Formats: sequence, C-alpha cells, structure tokens
Amino acid sequence: MPYFASPADGTRLHYVDYGPADGPVAVFVNSAYLGSEMWEFQMPRLAEEGLRCVGLDRRGHGRSDDVWGGFDLDTLADDLHGLLDHLDLREATLIGHSMGSVEITRCLSRHGTVRVARVAFVAGIAPGVVRTADNPDGVDQDVMLAANEVCRRDRAAFFRDGVDAFFAVDRPGNDVSPAYRDHIVDRALISTPRSTAAVQAMIAVVDVTAELPKLDLPALVIHGTHDTSAPLETTAHRAARLLPEATLKVYEDAGHGLFATHAEQLTADLREFVAH
Repeated sequence: MPYFASPADGTRLHYVDYGPADGPVAVFVNSAYLGSEMWEFQMPRLAEEGLRCVGLDRRGHGRSDDVWGGFDLDTLADDLHGLLDHLDLREATLIGHSMGSVEITRCLSRHGTVRVARVAFVAGIAPGVVRTADNPDGVDQDVMLAANEVCRRDRAAFFRDGVDAFFAVDRPGNDVSPAYRDHIVDRALISTPRSTAAVQAMIAVVDVTAELPKLDLPALVIHGTHDTSAPLETTAHRAARLLPEATLKVYEDAGHGLFATHAEQLTADLREFVAH
C-alpha cells in the first residue's frame, strides 16, 4: 500500500492514487472521521475517464497511523502539502468535503499555490461553523462542546443517531439504503477515539475567514440546502463571498452527505471543473 511520512513528525500516512499518471490531477480531502473510501462514487469514475485521482487518509483515519498528536490545523495542512510534494503533483485541483475545506485553506495559506490550480469545497465548513464576530449566526461554541462530550461517551450512538440527518434522508430523492448508512457509520468508527475527539475540538474553534480572500484561484463551492452539519448561509454563502474567484452551486434538498445522495451530479460538476 502507498504510504509516506508526514513532514511534520514522521507519521505514516496512507494515500490512494487512481488513474493515469499523466491525467489532470484531483486531490480529494476527506470529511472528519472518514477515509478516502468516502469518495467511492467520484474517484473511480473520474479515474476511469482519465483523471488522476489522489486521496489522503488523515492521521488517525482510514489506514493512516494512529497517533496522539498533530491534529491542529497547521499540522494537518502540512500533511496535505507533504502529499503534494511526495508525489510531485502540479496543477492540482484540491477537493475537500466538510473539514477538508479548512485543511485546504490552511494548506494554501501556509504553502502557497505553486502546486495547485483550483479548489473545490463540497459541503465545506469553511470559513467555520462556530459563532464569531464575523459569523453571528454560527453555532454557539458551548453547544458544539456539549455535543463533543456526547460523542466521547458513546461514539457509536453519536454516529448512528446522526446518520439520517447527515444524508437528509427525509428530503425527496435522498435515497440512501440502510446498508450504506450502516457502512458510513462503520467507516466513521474506524477513525480512532483520539482523532475523533481531537478534530471535533478543532472544528469547535476553527475560523479561516481571514485566509479565504487570499486564495486567488478558481474556486467551486458546492453545498446542499438542507445541510444541518454546515448550514448553507453560514458556510458556503460566506465562503463564496470571501473567495476572490468563487462559483457557488446549491443542490436542492441535499444534506451534508451529498457525495452519496447527489453522486452523479457532484461527479459531473467536479469533472467539468477539473477539466476546465
């Protein structure tokens, strides 16, 4: 299996690399708790069509090493940049779901855009979900911290109880089988208890508002109208206003897990954006 050592601390990180080596490059950055398998409806299809699709398992997630430290945003961003360096990727499109959007933002604000041509935020949490002076309608931090404590007490129940809302299965057209929902819960539980708690703590404070205007490159922002994890107005709408070259696409009735419920639409939009 392909691995490389984190430039920050040597942590062994797993990645996947699909498709032709000389194809247009798309680098997929995962949601919290999930590994690169979350992109099963996008990466294989796009690789079959000639794109080079690379995905990184965040430390403590998927098949990467279980470690105690390095879950601050700077280190996670350095891990992502380390993958770009390791594979010597050029003109890459970085595609981040949820938490992946802030990792991409910090990666580019720390390391620049020499290797990156464009970015896509898919149900991203950027600029941040917590209430701040710039985001008065955000989630109260105490509410987020309380939810994190619920997760600490029973991770399995936390993920199981939230999976229907994650996919907005009560909305028309969001036909996700119980088996697939079980699969996503099982994959989330592969993330270690330490990484779960650590990324939740980071999400409860993260704010990249000041960094987004500095990302002077084409950006695609894709979000659902019924995303309860990252509400549309306080995340995607704000991101689209802050990014200098943003295009916003809103998926009607989609929730946070639109990579599955709206898989064909998302794959088509990413294909067009990467090949642009």
